[in-house]
Amino acid sequence: MLMKSIAAGLAGTALLATVAFAQNPTATTDKSPTAATTATTTTTTASGEWRASKMAGLKIYNDANESIGSINDLLMDKSGAVKIAVIGVGGFLGMGEHLVAVPYEKLKFVNEAVAYTGAAGTGATPGTRPAATTTTGAATGTEKTTTTTTTASSSSKWYPDHAVFNATKDELKNMPEFKYSE
Repeated sequence: MLMKSIAAGLAGTALLATVAFAQNPTATTDKSPTAATTATTTTTTASGEWRASKMAGLKIYNDANESIGSINDLLMDKSGAVKIAVIGVGGFLGMGEHLVAVPYEKLKFVNEAVAYTGAAGTGATPGTRPAATTTTGAATGTEKTTTTTTTASSSSKWYPDHAVFNATKDELKNMPEFKYSE
């Protein structure tokens, strides 16, 4: 019985080996790139784009440099365009947080860090932000920026430093609460 099992195994291996040897890859001498290679090359360069995975948790400040919340989620339409930012306001470590939905185009994204608004003598004027590259809404490369002074480190990290929304924390808390429907 053992001999029959070994013989059947060897015969099966021989059959599989002949099929593998029969698959001879065709050698081409044409060095021009194929359509798949061209498509891959053009989609792998995403300079100036942001990673959606890095947008969740992004801090939101108002015009007075007060932290008013953070992005919890981004909602898209069926074509893939981001339409709504769900912002978490208040709470501690996610407990007691009030979620509100704001139009995505109302957010202004800033690549530079928020200016320190602490004690005098630091060189920063309280309540001001440094000149920063800002983008309103999606980062498609067609928006106008306030300045063009961007450092290589801030443009290569694949996400903005923070976003600005023109509201106070109390105004956001008084907005209707956003709930995900089932």
